[in-house]
Amino acid sequence: MARNRIDLIFGEARFIDPHRLLIQRAGTSTEHQAHVIVIAVGTEPARPAEIPFDDVTIIDTDGFLTLKHLPTSMVIVGGGVIGTEYASILATMGVPVILIDKRPRLLEFVDAQIIGALQQQMTDIGVTLYHEEEVVAIRKEADGQVTVSLKHRPPITTTTLMYAIGRIGATKDLNLEAIGITPDARGRVIVNDHFQTSVPHIYAAGDVIGFPALASTSMQQGRHAACHAFGHPDHTDTDLLPYGIYSIPEISMVGRNEEDLAKAGIPFAVGIAHYREIARGQLIGDDTGTVKLLFHRHTHALLGVHAIGEGATELIHIGQAVMAYRGKIDYFIDTVFNYPTLAECYKVAALDGINRLPRPWPQPTQGKA
Repeated sequence: MARNRIDLIFGEARFIDPHRLLIQRAGTSTEHQAHVIVIAVGTEPARPAEIPFDDVTIIDTDGFLTLKHLPTSMVIVGGGVIGTEYASILATMGVPVILIDKRPRLLEFVDAQIIGALQQQMTDIGVTLYHEEEVVAIRKEADGQVTVSLKHRPPITTTTLMYAIGRIGATKDLNLEAIGITPDARGRVIVNDHFQTSVPHIYAAGDVIGFPALASTSMQQGRHAACHAFGHPDHTDTDLLPYGIYSIPEISMVGRNEEDLAKAGIPFAVGIAHYREIARGQLIGDDTGTVKLLFHRHTHALLGVHAIGEGATELIHIGQAVMAYRGKIDYFIDTVFNYPTLAECYKVAALDGINRLPRPWPQPTQGKA
């Protein structure tokens, strides 16, 4: 940052006008002016008034990091990315976990087959999943326990409850309305394809603009905003952003899923490789990991890659590169991968996919005796 002549100014900022910021810190304040401003303040956990947070037994997702000891039991309300990650981490550490979510399955934007495998493995490590369930009331008892009343099931008693439904943009102290920017009901800032707000020289990037709200995508959004502001060409393909979810086992994906392709009427085929078929998968003891390739039935163009298992978030980038260069599934069939590596899953999945397609059987070549 020093080499690129970037000054770091610590403090709390709010807009004075569209080009000026007031920075306050430790009882002092300074003003700073800029031609271009990028809002990247992120989000904070939603804390509804009806939830009796005490930051000890009833916490939000940030509050877990300040606990003094590991809970003896945990109820997590909300089966989004953060709730799913915390549930699997705690269960792996031996904490009994109940995960409650209104939806029929976890993470509905992820491939259904991959989520089915995740839910089974989470159950195997000790997570109890309550799907299509709603919390009616949360009450802290005199003995320090927490009682959770549910709509369809009997009440639950736990030592710790984590409320993990939603995050809101950390924009309430920025004075945005005064400069003509109106955040939505969840404090998020609306932007265009170049991450410009309704005030063209003010950009926003990262969690504060909403989905996908990942560190990797946020960093690239910020880079795109800066490049656009100063007229520097930028060629980020937003259709090829990888998603990494650090549940146990971890999940990653790039491109489209089966539901999207079916809805769009695109003829596709599927190829699957299981870690248990790969020497590396056997060596690391992961016999449930899976790599799933989706490709065009006629052109063989690679359309999506979905993975679950150890190293899935690293493995996904091979498929991402092939898709970026409009490659076909045939690439994996014709390529030699190091042995033993998980990358071999691509070759096995590609062969599996091609083998599922109908094709005429070749006639034997008649050679001379």
